[in-house]
Amino acid sequence: MYRHFLKRLFDILLSAAALIILSPVILVTAVLVRVKLGSPVIFHQKRPGYQEKIFTLCKFRTMTDERDEKGELLPDSVRLTRFGSFLRASSLDELPELWNILKGDMSLIGPRPLLISYLPYYTEREKKRHTVRPGLTGLAQVSGRNFIEWDKRLEKDVEYVENLSFLQDLKILFLTVKTVLVKDNVAVDTDVVEGNLAEIREAAKQQIDS
Repeated sequence: MYRHFLKRLFDILLSAAALIILSPVILVTAVLVRVKLGSPVIFHQKRPGYQEKIFTLCKFRTMTDERDEKGELLPDSVRLTRFGSFLRASSLDELPELWNILKGDMSLIGPRPLLISYLPYYTEREKKRHTVRPGLTGLAQVSGRNFIEWDKRLEKDVEYVENLSFLQDLKILFLTVKTVLVKDNVAVDTDVVEGNLAEIREAAKQQIDS
């Protein structure tokens, strides 16, 4: 009953309440992003969600649009400012995802929505992560966030799906708040961390083929 009904009800109630309560924080953050990083304030990116259905993820932008003399974007490490790093470290860049939760694209708790390009590289077991809505936070994030190895992160996602319950979600929510407040195990350059899966799996495939 929790998986199929109550979880979604809690998502609606909690995300709506959070959007109202945190609206001053969201507004101030939006203004600061506009002043310090430019426009658009919200970063949109396609991600796979429930049953691999593609949706548009919303986050505050954390990088500038600085380009070289050829008009090409500079490396992420150059465009990521101190303010952008602060947004990532504090998880303030994730606040727009509350709208994704309210809409039904995401859940408060669940496997993080990763890049579409990763879909061909999941094992059959790892594909279970898409049998629930992706989350704002999840078991992998409170088990080391972006610093645990890829296979272990994905296994934590599957473990979450197989043991989904109200008590588990409550525990993850509590640990998430604790992790953010103490800034423990926070990977600021998440694009670099998330960029490893396809490379690792492709390298392994090439080695097997050879």
